[in-house]
Amino acid sequence: MAQRTVRERGDTADRHAPSYYAATAGTQPAFPTLAASLDTDVCIVGAGFTGLSAALHLARRGTNVTVIDQASVGWGASGRNGGQAGLGWRKTPQELAATLGRDAAHALWDQAKAARAHLLGLVDEIAREEGIDCAYRPGIVSLRHKPGQVADAHAHVEVLRREFGHEDIFPLTREEGRKLVGSDDYHGGYYDRAGGHVHTLRLAYGMARRAVAAGATIYERTPALDYREEGDRVVVRAPRGEIRARHLLVAGNGYLDGFAPAAERKLMPLNNFIITTEPLGEDLARSLIANDAAVVDGRFVVYYFRLTEERRLLFGGGETYGYSFPADIAGFVRGHMLKIYPQLSNVRIDHAWGGTLAITTSRLPLVRRLSPRVTVAAGYSGKGVVIAPWCGKVVADAISGGDADLSLLARFPVLDFPGGKVLRSPLLVAAMTFYALRDRLG
Repeated sequence: MAQRTVRERGDTADRHAPSYYAATAGTQPAFPTLAASLDTDVCIVGAGFTGLSAALHLARRGTNVTVIDQASVGWGASGRNGGQAGLGWRKTPQELAATLGRDAAHALWDQAKAARAHLLGLVDEIAREEGIDCAYRPGIVSLRHKPGQVADAHAHVEVLRREFGHEDIFPLTREEGRKLVGSDDYHGGYYDRAGGHVHTLRLAYGMARRAVAAGATIYERTPALDYREEGDRVVVRAPRGEIRARHLLVAGNGYLDGFAPAAERKLMPLNNFIITTEPLGEDLARSLIANDAAVVDGRFVVYYFRLTEERRLLFGGGETYGYSFPADIAGFVRGHMLKIYPQLSNVRIDHAWGGTLAITTSRLPLVRRLSPRVTVAAGYSGKGVVIAPWCGKVVADAISGGDADLSLLARFPVLDFPGGKVLRSPLLVAAMTFYALRDRLG
């Protein structure tokens, strides 16, 4: 039977999704709504990881920076995602070398390592300066649910160790994987000690507080309606005023809603859904994931799961497209969870929520200039916890005159989705359904 869906969302501009993160993030920082026009050096549209990181780095350089968001800090994908913080891009270094060349692949690997260090630096700073524990835990286990996928996973490990010097990644046999993840669904994979997971909304709140401490200004409940370029200025129109800036960063990701059509044509909104169980107790929790790592698998519609501080299982699975959410998110995701952990059939679900991310045709980020004064950074395709804050820094560097990292990221092949705004969602649904069916049937 087709899953009945409803229009987004169960949240409003004043209220976060009913997520585990919102329930455990602590005090939400409050910022005003823009009520008058103003001038600034840089206007950033979107108060997620990208926008907040860019604001922090720009403000520290003395730049007058203004962030606006249609809702509140961390309201979108940044504050709702699975929290897995994997090292690297959605394409392997081998795939990047085939597309962009070996030198570029190595440079991108260096950026990926720098992105991880940047995230860990933010986590440490937020704990030290704001007293917010972002609950970072190290390690990602990547498993394969088909025997034929394991050899490729092990070959990937060998390339990273031999050619890229990544010594924190290890192949896993079926038996080794089973010792780490208490499920019979998997046949092996690898463990990456350099990955991890984090409480995403605490991270967003902490980044916002650090940006404001550095001198940035944030306005919530302030949607960006459109923009125009006038001479040496970009003018962003909001409901109660205009922002005149020297530069504009478009960081709305899957929530652009017509604001920047040139970027939006290259982005597809995609919805993921997550549940958390009741607290399981230490023994049951450790029987599910022995080493407290995040877990992801090789399905086309990926499953991802981890333990929280309270020993809940946080489990993500299932997708929809456009902005329609299942009417019963808990039931929708619970079925996926029980495929992996049938032993949890009698466990209560305490939180269920969804969120919208953005993917690109290549699953590589869209980070480039749309014009000399307008830059976009979006489309992280599920890798945003590590990559989005880094791309915010890269854009801040570029606005401040350091273009090298942005120039490399701008080489990513990111094409318009076919079909225009009217047909691209139906075309994507057809393609995704085909690949998901192939995934299930082998």
